[in-house]
Amino acid sequence: QVQLVESGGGLVQAGDSLRLSCVASGSIVSINAMSWYRQAPGKQRELVAGINLGGSTKYAESVKGRFTISRNNAKNTVYLQMNSLKPEDTAIYYCNADVYTGSYYATPWGQGTQVTVSS
Repeated sequence: QVQLVESGGGLVQAGDSLRLSCVASGSIVSINAMSWYRQAPGKQRELVAGINLGGSTKYAESVKGRFTISRNNAKNTVYLQMNSLKPEDTAIYYCNADVYTGSYYATPWGQGTQVTVSS
């Protein structure tokens, strides 16, 4: 079984920064893509940023230039550095990963971490 645990959320003011972390644990042989999603109240979950095993990244247009995704493969960890935060960034942020356990592939989700940006 594979588990993802996010941390780093909180309440900040517009213009501030936050760094989210997500650690994968359990029966892990390898992790391909790792991603951050978010879901605001009344809205669908959306992709914020993704990074593959080789380090290639992709971002939602709304966060380009402000957010940076990175990973530490030795620690099975993905990060999301969020700068110049805006009130519209307020959401629950979820981590997702494509994991190979040695016997099957899994795409677990973390429990989410709340990010609230006040104006």
